[in-house]
Amino acid sequence: MKKSVFIVFFLIGINLVFSQNTKEFMYKSDAFFKMYVVNGKLRYEAIKNNKEDLLVLKNMISTLSVSKSNTLEYQAFWINAYNISVIDGVVANYPLKSPLDVGGFFDKITYTISGKNITLNDIENKKLRAEFPKEARFHFVLVCAGLGCPPIINGAYMPSKLNSQLTQQTKKALNNPSFIVVEKDKVKISQLFEWYKKDFTQNNTSLIDFINTYKTEKLPENAKISYYPYDWNLNDIK
Repeated sequence: MKKSVFIVFFLIGINLVFSQNTKEFMYKSDAFFKMYVVNGKLRYEAIKNNKEDLLVLKNMISTLSVSKSNTLEYQAFWINAYNISVIDGVVANYPLKSPLDVGGFFDKITYTISGKNITLNDIENKKLRAEFPKEARFHFVLVCAGLGCPPIINGAYMPSKLNSQLTQQTKKALNNPSFIVVEKDKVKISQLFEWYKKDFTQNNTSLIDFINTYKTEKLPENAKISYYPYDWNLNDIK
């Protein structure tokens, strides 16, 4: 009996520690993004000149582990971890004009997260898209360091408000006239929609249906869609 009680309290203690560590990570991430993000772009030079702030977050995500059963906490953790790792990859090679200037930036270079070495593509495709295939809003919060990406927010993604944050960022992107370019019955949209078309057209919905779900001024159903080239120039504040 005593042994069973000890095990129960031990497990509760472990959960409390993980919860506290996750909250601390979210808090420090929030402060980091607030300091270095301005109008959807990043102060990479300032981060490089004060690497301690980034190093603290890198050390935290290297050991912190979040259970998939805590869906919102899990998603918020991996979204923040992705964006932090992208910043880390840029800063390690800064100055540069584009993340594509670094060989294997997304699919070869690894980052230590939750005790394992993982690439940016694996975070996006294995930790998030594969686990939550119906969540297309991920594409508007994972920021790849290119200007073609939706803008990064000046704060962390928090479990307590993640759903509203996902919706807010999706609406912000899809109501941006530079991101969705409308010319009468012709619509130019990012290559993002071409690369991940299956994510946006689930349940027999069209790309226009998805966009109109979040767009204030709806696109005509018969609009002719084309894709404009992705802008891989660095989302840097000079």
